[in-house]
Amino acid sequence: MPFDVRRFDIYRKVPKDLTQPTYTGAFISILCCIFILFLFLSELTGFIATEIVNELYVDDPDKDSGGKIDVSLNISLPNLHCELLGLDIQDEMGRHEVGHIDNSMKVPLNDGRGCRLEAEFTINKVPGNFHVSTHSATAQPQNPDMTHTIHKLAFGDKLQAQKVQGAFNALGGADKLSSNPLASHDYILKIVPTVYEDLSGKQRFSYQYTVANKEYVAYSHTGRIIPAIWFRYDLSPITVKYTERRQPVYRFITTICAIVGGTFTVAGIIDSCIFTASEAWKKIQIGKMS
Repeated sequence: MPFDVRRFDIYRKVPKDLTQPTYTGAFISILCCIFILFLFLSELTGFIATEIVNELYVDDPDKDSGGKIDVSLNISLPNLHCELLGLDIQDEMGRHEVGHIDNSMKVPLNDGRGCRLEAEFTINKVPGNFHVSTHSATAQPQNPDMTHTIHKLAFGDKLQAQKVQGAFNALGGADKLSSNPLASHDYILKIVPTVYEDLSGKQRFSYQYTVANKEYVAYSHTGRIIPAIWFRYDLSPITVKYTERRQPVYRFITTICAIVGGTFTVAGIIDSCIFTASEAWKKIQIGKMS
């Protein structure tokens, strides 16, 4: 007896002359196909799109930075001359730099009466501060006006990912133009290392930060202390990591199979129930007529 491979067919075919099409079945089939198409397009959109997953851990993510953090500062003081303005940097490793000038630029404002300071520099990964003041000026003004607007203060690489929400420029837009001109300003920053990893595995290292601030007029036994705008920072041991991910292909295929199979199964049950009820009703009507 020759071997017949058709015996392994689990999808046995029913002859068409043994099946009965109905209007209800056609209607349910059309709705079923529309529903499957809608779910398929929804899943396809989710498969193409990426999601951002975040996690927290204790580590120094950017070990190749040499213990340095890039800082970008843009601040305007509309009532202080550029020749009086300077940037000072100091930290717990002994760094004390007065009048930092590398990668910095001063732009006169208000016909020279004010100044905008743009500076890019590095700080060590230890607690410290940098401040905008008149400390580096050869002659100190009698009444320095420290009212200001902060346009930007950011640390590390700039992240272009739109889905990442965070305080990467928390002080951007800070307006202290209505403050006491002779007051000092303290901005206390807690810097949080942040890693962003895209689909290709490339990592970018940035830093978010939280901020608290106060303003005050300081005095000593010799009189009023020269005001300044202080940015005092400390680093958090917690690192935030954002990972860009896309749904795996196997999960997408599994979901599509579940959608198609489940929809056809449920639609078949509904159609069978409607057909059975319809046939029973016809028999009841025939019984009443007889």
